[in-house]
Amino acid sequence: MMPDLLSIVAPFLNALLIAVIARKALGVPAGWPRSIVIGLFTGATISWAVVYISEQTGIYVDGRANAPLGVLFAIATLITASVFVLGLVVLVLLELFIPTGTLPSPPALLRGWKARRKRARRYTQVVRIAAKHGLSGYLGGRRKAREGQSAIARSLRAALNEGGVTFVKLGQMLSTRRDLVPEVFADQLATLQTRAGPEPWPQIEQAIEEELGRPLGEVFRSVDPDPLASASVAQVHTAELLDGTPVVLKVQRPGARKQVTSDVEIIIRLARWLERATPWGRSLRVTRLAEGFAASLDEELDYTVELDNLRTIAATLDGGVRVPTAHDKHSTSRLLVMDRLEGTPVGDAGALLAALPAATRKDLAERLLSEVLRQLVRTGVFHADLHPGNILITPDSGLGLLDFGSVGRLDQPTRNALGMLLLAIDNNDAIVATDSLIEMLDRPEGLVERDLERDVGQLIVRYRAGFGSGGSSGMFAALFKLIHAYGFAVPPQIAGAFRALAALDGTLTLISSDLDVVSAVRRQGREMMREATEPQAVRADLESRMAAYLPLLQRLPRRINKLAEDLEHGRISINIRPLSDERDRGFLTGLVHQVVIAILAATATLGAIVLMVADAGPTVAPGVRLFSLIGGAMLLVGFILALRSLALVFHRR
Repeated sequence: MMPDLLSIVAPFLNALLIAVIARKALGVPAGWPRSIVIGLFTGATISWAVVYISEQTGIYVDGRANAPLGVLFAIATLITASVFVLGLVVLVLLELFIPTGTLPSPPALLRGWKARRKRARRYTQVVRIAAKHGLSGYLGGRRKAREGQSAIARSLRAALNEGGVTFVKLGQMLSTRRDLVPEVFADQLATLQTRAGPEPWPQIEQAIEEELGRPLGEVFRSVDPDPLASASVAQVHTAELLDGTPVVLKVQRPGARKQVTSDVEIIIRLARWLERATPWGRSLRVTRLAEGFAASLDEELDYTVELDNLRTIAATLDGGVRVPTAHDKHSTSRLLVMDRLEGTPVGDAGALLAALPAATRKDLAERLLSEVLRQLVRTGVFHADLHPGNILITPDSGLGLLDFGSVGRLDQPTRNALGMLLLAIDNNDAIVATDSLIEMLDRPEGLVERDLERDVGQLIVRYRAGFGSGGSSGMFAALFKLIHAYGFAVPPQIAGAFRALAALDGTLTLISSDLDVVSAVRRQGREMMREATEPQAVRADLESRMAAYLPLLQRLPRRINKLAEDLEHGRISINIRPLSDERDRGFLTGLVHQVVIAILAATATLGAIVLMVADAGPTVAPGVRLFSLIGGAMLLVGFILALRSLALVFHRR
């Protein structure tokens, strides 16, 4: 019983020992499962190789040794080391092509096999949709995307539309990034819609009651089962609270979050693959785009974020535009309860607007423009999705805003730079406009400011004089192309501000076709910047800054006095520590480590070659010289050191 158990356990103990030695030899934390598998293979191969080579060379025949014990030991050691090195080679190749951590662990494989099977099925479906619309060649980088862009854009739009809500929203997001996506693609993707058939009322009713934690009758007097609006993620129903207050319920469809989460994971995986496999994927940094999209979509699915956005926007309004009031106690992450804001969306208000006087329509458009610019330049919190369906014309000829799932925020320096950009456009000042762009954006390396200033000046002249087509949308789209051509990286919030201005242009045109949007933007921006530069505003800003600097100013005389005394007595010295940062020391240590290992590997290999080709030295066995044995040992050492150097390079890459 004991010998049988020992014969079973011994190979695994040998494999564990070999795995430990292999990890130490390579100097990188290779995964234990693969190390043990390599250990099992190496142990079995060593046993076979020692027996086979000993019999073939005549050193060991019929159970008797024909060489001294020391020679047998040396040869067995060389055979063992050679097979061990082969195992290390396999381990290094695995770390190169399938690094540790790339694949899930065996317990994770067992726990999540159902989810992975479902994800693989969805992934296959997505790839099949791409192939169906002729996009597989472009995804793999085998075709040039510049050929037939219009046809590719139409195919992409059709594929995203068939892919479902997550892919439709991805296309809508890309349509707003005209700084990254070609114009023909942006135009096609902008036509994507997320409308869907209504969910059956019993399922929606159950979802509402689950979020409320009680029956509908305990909160609402009535709820209309027919949806006011229906999209792929949510439905909107009208209702009345128990006190008779008319409200609307925005409820998330059952299973929407689960489906979106699964699709987002697939999108991120596809983005990582595209960034590795295609030049255009690397140039656009599609992984970063996908991760940003995932974060924004996650916020959109959490209605508590929309509730906070609604409260924030409501707190910044000056009364010219209204927003609905939310009922916090009835709202959750999947249910949003708001007072019903009566009105007609601008996109459906053609007849209503046609009945209004031209002066009233122009006043509405300028009031909306003023409010949006005030949000961008003064408050820093702005509605980032200003399409005609989110802006209402109220019965008293007022304005209302809906859907606060997408709200942007700008810090004070960015708001100042944006305001200065608008003022520079009005003053036809290309120098200030260029400085404002550099202040807002991440400055690229090798920027030639004079060339940028010249191009910005030409753009300002074209649109300021009214020669450009497309109004402010054309101006900001052209500006986006310009900054992308110069290699600027546009932060998401600033891209959102430009997107809001571009979307606003189309909405303003629907309200009042007589409004000169470019002139209005210039005029409103000039007035706001003048408000910000009034003596009282400047004085208040200086006072707040001086209050922050007051403790420093109080200590300044004492510090100047000490500096003067140290200078007088020669006590001033400069201490430079170029390697004070631990990361710098670690980098230098690792570099020296790799260089030393590479030199030792090269030295051992050259010495081994010299010894092995030398036809000299004592003979320790028939046909076996001592120098050849030593050379073989040195060659194995050099090979192991070379593998260790390669493993360290791959691990730190």
